[in-house]
Amino acid sequence: MQKPFRGDTSVSKEMRGIAITLAAMLLFALMDALSKYLSTRYPTPQILWLRYLFTVPLLLVVLPPRRFSRSLPSRRPWLQCCRALLLATEIGLVIWAFGRLPLADVHAVLALTPLVVTGLSVPLLGERVSPRQWAAVAAGFSGVLIVLRPGLDVVQSSTLVVLVAVLLYALYQVLTRLVGRVDGAETSLLWQTVIGTIVLGGVAVFFWQTPALEHWPLFILTAVLGGSGHFLLIRALQMAPVAVTQPFTYTLLLWAVITGYLLFGDLPDQWTVIGAAIVIAAGSYSALQDRQSRHPPQSEHVS
Repeated sequence: MQKPFRGDTSVSKEMRGIAITLAAMLLFALMDALSKYLSTRYPTPQILWLRYLFTVPLLLVVLPPRRFSRSLPSRRPWLQCCRALLLATEIGLVIWAFGRLPLADVHAVLALTPLVVTGLSVPLLGERVSPRQWAAVAAGFSGVLIVLRPGLDVVQSSTLVVLVAVLLYALYQVLTRLVGRVDGAETSLLWQTVIGTIVLGGVAVFFWQTPALEHWPLFILTAVLGGSGHFLLIRALQMAPVAVTQPFTYTLLLWAVITGYLLFGDLPDQWTVIGAAIVIAAGSYSALQDRQSRHPPQSEHVS
């Protein structure tokens, strides 16, 4: 008789984490397309603040009063504050870049994030990274260099801003994984939304432009898509290790190409495609190495 594999439960949990990640990426892609459209008409701080502001009612729907009060306390409040500020700054930088670059180009650089997460997971999460994974990180950086093509007058301030956003988002994901060990997904979502709304409100007032009537639904929809996507991503990071879910965040680049072409007529050039392919291959290989180290092949036992 074949004994059940003890890792079945953890593998099933990881599969749910992967499925949730895929759903989150689709929501993010739709949100990014709306953000790009709005970024050509309104200041970035205003777009970002309204996104956060309209997420608050969504939280009240998702979290009834009793759950809301239970979710508010955090066992790591300073970590929650740090990750909230990191996320708000990263989103602002990306929205600013959307107004100046095609969606696919921005996401080709953002695709480096999983490899940066891999590197940061060593000092911040205490995880082990194999020499093969470090080689994958190096390969991923080479892919980004192909996208940026330094020295060929292609690198713009916009792409450098996206690189800063990559570092901030990687730090956010690592801190999300770290704080997820003691706080629930509702707590993390609540903290990042409330802190972001308060901080950005003090900034947006200096950039305010009254939106046209037909644009208000778009602002609301970006908030719904963003809040839902981040909640799903938090849940995914609680269900599965970072390296397991990361390869599936690359589907966001595919959606960015599709929405960028359908809505804005943008298509990435051949160098962007080649560089992005290298980054995706390197990140997927790194995650595969991590998964194999966590789940080594099991020999069958027959009794």
